[in-house]
Amino acid sequence: MAPELWRHRRVLVTGATGLLGGWLVESLLARGAHVVAIVRDGVPRSRLIRERIVERVDVASGDVADYVFVERVLAEYEIECVFHLAAQTIVGIANRAPLSTFETNVRGTWNVLEAARRVPTVQQVVVASSDKAYGDHDTLPYDETAPLLGRHPYDVSKSAADLIAQSYWHTFGLRVAVTRCGNLFGGGDLNWNRIVPGTIRSALAGERPVIRSDGRLIRDYLYVEDAVDAYLLVAEALAEGDHVAGEGINVSYELSATRRRARSATST
Repeated sequence: MAPELWRHRRVLVTGATGLLGGWLVESLLARGAHVVAIVRDGVPRSRLIRERIVERVDVASGDVADYVFVERVLAEYEIECVFHLAAQTIVGIANRAPLSTFETNVRGTWNVLEAARRVPTVQQVVVASSDKAYGDHDTLPYDETAPLLGRHPYDVSKSAADLIAQSYWHTFGLRVAVTRCGNLFGGGDLNWNRIVPGTIRSALAGERPVIRSDGRLIRDYLYVEDAVDAYLLVAEALAEGDHVAGEGINVSYELSATRRRARSATST
């Protein structure tokens, strides 16, 4: 069903200049989709722009925190499927500037969902949450039945956006699903305080990599192109029926690794 589903399908991707966004847009184009990208800031080093992927999509310049703008884009481009990836993803920035994080991660999410509810062409919405939405649990690993217990600004923003997305299915019947990934890595990651690109840059510069903790913390890593495949599968499942609607879906290799990181380090 997948090739037929995406061919000429009008798809909106928010956060298209991010690590996941650039790879997702490229994959959608390869499947024949008509892609519209919401872009707030120009990021010339992003894959979307550097690889000239942007020349093959329609770009709507604006902010997901602006509801009128979001609804206009969905309506005027007759969007059928939405991948909502736009977010402030750096934990340290969230701790220093929580209001801007809440504006993008929480208000931006409810704006996209409410606009999708009101625009009749929209049939599926996939919202990017994070494993950070679970907060801190004594029992690990957690599964999708674990409560969302974010306590710090970034974690809380993801918990809140996740729950809001679920409410739009249970209350309004909007066919939406939530993805919860661990730490993404792959080509085009411009956030140098993430451990993979940061370590690679240090090695290339002949510098010692930064040790971010005592090394006992555990994290799950996911290659970005595998994450893209997971997002597409979730959207395809939404198109086929309601069995994943309103659900939060963990995306993982189930192979944890120690990660030297502090609370201020980044997470996807």
